[in-house]
Amino acid sequence: MEENRGYDPSEFEEDEEYGYPQPAADKSIRGYRIVIIILSVILVALSLLYFGMHRQQMRDNELLQADRDSIQNDLGRLMTDYDNLQIANDSISAGLGAERERADSLMTRLKKERSWSLAKIKQYEKEVGTLRTVMKGYLRQIDSLNTLNKQLITENVTYRKEITSARLRADMAEEKAAELDNKVRVGSVVKARDIRLAALNAKSNPVSRIRNAARLRTDFALTANELAEPGNRAVYVRITSPDGYVLTTEAMPTFEFEGERLSYSAMREVDYQNQDLDVSIYYNSTGFTAGVYKVELYSDGRLIGTAQVSMR
Repeated sequence: MEENRGYDPSEFEEDEEYGYPQPAADKSIRGYRIVIIILSVILVALSLLYFGMHRQQMRDNELLQADRDSIQNDLGRLMTDYDNLQIANDSISAGLGAERERADSLMTRLKKERSWSLAKIKQYEKEVGTLRTVMKGYLRQIDSLNTLNKQLITENVTYRKEITSARLRADMAEEKAAELDNKVRVGSVVKARDIRLAALNAKSNPVSRIRNAARLRTDFALTANELAEPGNRAVYVRITSPDGYVLTTEAMPTFEFEGERLSYSAMREVDYQNQDLDVSIYYNSTGFTAGVYKVELYSDGRLIGTAQVSMR
């Protein structure tokens, strides 16, 4: 009895495996270890899941960042393309300006965006795509206008060439007409030939010495010319003395020649009918001196004959 003192059978339980009883405290410790092992496994699994999700989120953030940078770069290039477009059409120019402002607004939103998601990426991509589609539409309009402008320029050049050619032909025709008219006018001039100068006394009889003359008579013939206009015409005679003075009357009459007024010695109206016509014009005066006299005849604003006559 003394040997079994202090023994409590309740402190031992029969071990099913070995057939002998085990202490209850050992069994509790074993249970705690199992729980700890299970919790450790769960913690490791949760850690692996967390780190996997974290890495995935980082990869997603990197992809979102790359997408954002790509959208921003595309939008920047699109804005540059809008800036490079030059068009004189007011309507298209105003539309391009409005789209450029939309692009500026979108770029501002992109730079200020802090909360990125796949949905927002798709939204921004859609807006950039819309801007690019609109720009392609303007490019087609501009190309059409440029094509039309080139056609108009080509047509304009063609018309200018035709107009220039027509003008050249007209100028040539005008020059030929002017040349022909000038030939006609030159050809229609009535010339004077056989110009002579005679010294006469008061009774119109010839004198041998010019100092004894009371008048001078200019004799000449108007030549026949079928191109000349028939009818009355005035003929002016200018007699220049040996000392270089034009002989004229006290009234000093003049006529117009090549835009100037010239004094003359005497004049006469004749009836010319396109045939040779002998004409005499008288100049009355005294005090003539011997020497060489110059005689000039004018009609219809032209010099029709000239001669130098030596008078004794």
